[in-house]
Amino acid sequence: MRPDHVLLLPGWHDSGPDHWQSRWEQLQGYHRVAQHDWERPLRGDWSARLEEVVLSRPEPVLLVAHSLGCLLVAAWASHSRHAARVRAALLVAPGDTERPELLAPLRSWSPITRQRLPFPTLLVGSRDDPFCSFERAQGLAADWGARFHDAGEAGHINADSKLGDWAEGHALLAALISE
Repeated sequence: MRPDHVLLLPGWHDSGPDHWQSRWEQLQGYHRVAQHDWERPLRGDWSARLEEVVLSRPEPVLLVAHSLGCLLVAAWASHSRHAARVRAALLVAPGDTERPELLAPLRSWSPITRQRLPFPTLLVGSRDDPFCSFERAQGLAADWGARFHDAGEAGHINADSKLGDWAEGHALLAALISE
């Protein structure tokens, strides 16, 4: 798949320079979907922006989401008439916006959309993610019809996890593309 077909969907506060998504953007030339407001994310606004970008890119697209970006994919796919433009999605470390501490700052993201996704999906979860329990990540994968990959104890699978270019993740993406 050509790099301009791969859309990176960061989570709340975007992905900083040491995050694997930013590194993939630099190394692979993938396209980051820039949101209008990273600090006060509104599900409807983010979903509209994803729709705009999906329609502007050559088909098919591959979605690579992290944290809140995973919930964005589920919300967008539940109402978009253009989900067929997506070949597959790699969802990494979904955030759990139904946790009490996240309800207020991310109120438009609850309840989490739980519809089955209409494209092949792989969800990568961590056993010690501070923003989503392992069991919850497995449950989201089941609800979304996604295959589940156990990343072990990798935290939130972000820059704090010290993954560098996260070669394992890129291998998962390559396998997903080849299916």
